[in-house]
Amino acid sequence: MKLGSVLFEAKLTEADFQSQNAAIVEGYRDLEQVFEVDDLPRRGQMYVSYQLLRNVLAAHALDLSFCLLLDARRPDLLEDWYEILCCLRITELRNGCRVLTWQELASCLPSALREFLNLKYGIVPQTGRTMGI
Repeated sequence: MKLGSVLFEAKLTEADFQSQNAAIVEGYRDLEQVFEVDDLPRRGQMYVSYQLLRNVLAAHALDLSFCLLLDARRPDLLEDWYEILCCLRITELRNGCRVLTWQELASCLPSALREFLNLKYGIVPQTGRTMGI
């Protein structure tokens, strides 16, 4: 999803950021320019969190920022994100990458949408500390 100058990857129900065959990922344009490829997380011949790789590469190609929108109750997804973020070679791109939780976002939404997120996903506005953009 693109809003203004930001690309978003929104995770609500998916278990992870999916894996992809190394031969496919290694064919992505600018992969070696953007990432320390040897440091990217892999399982055998598969790159893990490839959706994040693809989105960061798209943000780079389009000269946009990137924001990951995820559930604060999923610290594993946040760890996966930071593992990818640590592999970025381009400082400006790294600085343009953000993370925002649904809980943080919920605090800014109209009440009907907050209620929907609560009923459907158990997401309620976060109080206190924020991680977001």
